Amino acid sequence: MATALARGFIDANVTRPENIIASDAYEPQLPRFQKDTGGSTKTTKSNLEAVQNSDVVILSVKPQVMSTLLKEIKDAVASSPHLIISIAAGITIDTITKQLGSDTRVVRVMPNTPCLVGKTAAAFSLGGKATPEDGKLVAHLLSSVGLGTEVPERLLDAVTGLSGSGPAYVYQFIEALSDGGVAAGLPRDVATKLAAQTVLGAAQMVVQTGEHPGVLKDKVASPGGTTIAGIHALESGGLRATVMNAVLAATERSKELAKSE
Repeated sequence: MATALARGFIDANVTRPENIIASDAYEPQLPRFQKDTGGSTKTTKSNLEAVQNSDVVILSVKPQVMSTLLKEIKDAVASSPHLIISIAAGITIDTITKQLGSDTRVVRVMPNTPCLVGKTAAAFSLGGKATPEDGKLVAHLLSSVGLGTEVPERLLDAVTGLSGSGPAYVYQFIEALSDGGVAAGLPRDVATKLAAQTVLGAAQMVVQTGEHPGVLKDKVASPGGTTIAGIHALESGGLRATVMNAVLAATERSKELAKSE
């Protein structure tokens, strides 16, 4: 995720490659990061060094190592003003400020994996000390790799259930569409390409037209036609209720993880 963000920032001319420094305790990751971001970015094994040489710090780590990381960088953050952006799932702003100091400017972000192809659907929340300018900066950064929208922190669990986990639901739907095509006689490679492009095109129609998905659905479904027959089968199988339940289940699991942080 860190590599994808850095690459997106560079491609969108948000910053120059030489202004980016990445740290990772696992040394083999460092040359890979440099290669994937064009070769001019800087790397270090020291989290402290990365923070000391930055104004904006993105915490792109697994939740279970966050506490250790915050202890490492606490003094560097306290010695000069930084904007701290966390993309760690389930780690609250309060948890971060308790370890780094109550005056720390923190923004919590929930991105998703399509960030890797510049199509993230992300939401962010500002901590109490973060400024409106910090919010504008984060929105600008996220827009370089997709979509970023501000929400209250209490809604980030719902964001996790919808867009954070959502790509996995869509992958299953694409796989199911492909399976249906194969069952109807299509070769697997053709069925998968058509299924993926169909989902991509339909999503783009929603984004570009601004029309309600139900309206767009009705424009495809002609009276007594093939589409309405398929829609009837989906309704009989409880597709919409199942997807809604998936979002709610993932949201509740996100809340559970936050409680156990």
